[in-house]
Amino acid sequence: MNDKKGFTTTILHSDRLLKPEFGALHQPIHTAVTWGFEDVQGLVNVFQNKAKGYAYSRQGNPTVTALEHKVTQMEDGMATVAFSTGMAAISATLLALLKAGDHIIASSYLFGNTRSVMQTYMDMGLAITFVDATSVEEIKNAYQENTKMVFVETIANPATQVAALGPIGDFCEEKAIIYMVDNTMTSPYIFRPVTVKASLVINSLTKYIGGHADALGGSVTDTGLYNWVNFPNIADVLREQIRPEMLGITQIRKRGLRDSGGTLAPEAAHTISVGSETIALRLNRACSNAMALAEFLEAHPLVSKVYYPGLTSHPQHELAGSLFNGYGGLMSFALNDGVDCFAFLNRLKLVIKSSNLGDTRTLAIPVAHTIFFELGAERRAEMGIPDSMVRLSVGIEDQEDILQDFKQALEHSS
Repeated sequence: MNDKKGFTTTILHSDRLLKPEFGALHQPIHTAVTWGFEDVQGLVNVFQNKAKGYAYSRQGNPTVTALEHKVTQMEDGMATVAFSTGMAAISATLLALLKAGDHIIASSYLFGNTRSVMQTYMDMGLAITFVDATSVEEIKNAYQENTKMVFVETIANPATQVAALGPIGDFCEEKAIIYMVDNTMTSPYIFRPVTVKASLVINSLTKYIGGHADALGGSVTDTGLYNWVNFPNIADVLREQIRPEMLGITQIRKRGLRDSGGTLAPEAAHTISVGSETIALRLNRACSNAMALAEFLEAHPLVSKVYYPGLTSHPQHELAGSLFNGYGGLMSFALNDGVDCFAFLNRLKLVIKSSNLGDTRTLAIPVAHTIFFELGAERRAEMGIPDSMVRLSVGIEDQEDILQDFKQALEHSS
């Protein structure tokens, strides 16, 4: 008999089945920074990875562990490490696994902050080649003998390019290189990167998993598909202590989380965990609202282009349909020349001018002037980001209220 439950059922009962104290349905918030041991050998065993337990909260806490367990279940993975933010998860993972002289192939459409941290690591000796990740041929052409990782996002922010996720996974498997996929814009409800042979999966827990803009968090999940035994950068001391399949995620916890200190607070972990229980309900509604809004905007005479994978006009529409359980709540659009982007945004009454994504409320931001401002005009042009682009994170409000807000704002923009 197959006891595997559905996505929402699994995460709803995840904490309870770990049997928290007194029959609690959620793992309680453990605020302790340190733990004591009756026998010093117990403390030593935890430090030497011979026993499970907690010694110091910078690298582990029961409340955070429960969230990690839940994210692992969501991603159908093997193990997860949680961080204070999504950017902490990305930067610490690169720090933990790569060395000066190693080479990464990365999507040229990476989110601005991710691109920025990549540049920082380039300054420190990593070699990084940025390519059009919608083409596996671009990935193959960039491959070098010292390539250790391919890093892509499922759906790019803000112009919504969809990476060639399956063929890239096949290539990474063939070359035995780490395939790191940022799943933030889709979330594990819409897509599980393990299905395209991803080695590591990044999530900004702040976004759709937490879902309510009330806690920062990030995670990296090991899918169990990558053979860490032959990866040359694993520390010798770990090879002596850790089961082969756990080498990668343990090094991320030890050298990434512990050493960089990007620890997720237990209060935030609890908030994210509770918020995650409604991810399916929220995303179903957000996807439906985004589709309706994308169709409305694409037909409007003041809009020159709409970027949303759900539209048949999107270059990767068929690919997105074959991969994803929905097209997501992220979309962007460009206004016609002569339409004042700022004036339009200020006419929106319901939609919030904000930089976040994955909230329950609909959010809008002018891209070129904010989140991609530091890249400069030339780089923005290469990425296909016009000055009039507006990025939207579509929320779960009543659909007609969202559409009406855009109708009235555009009517007064002509």
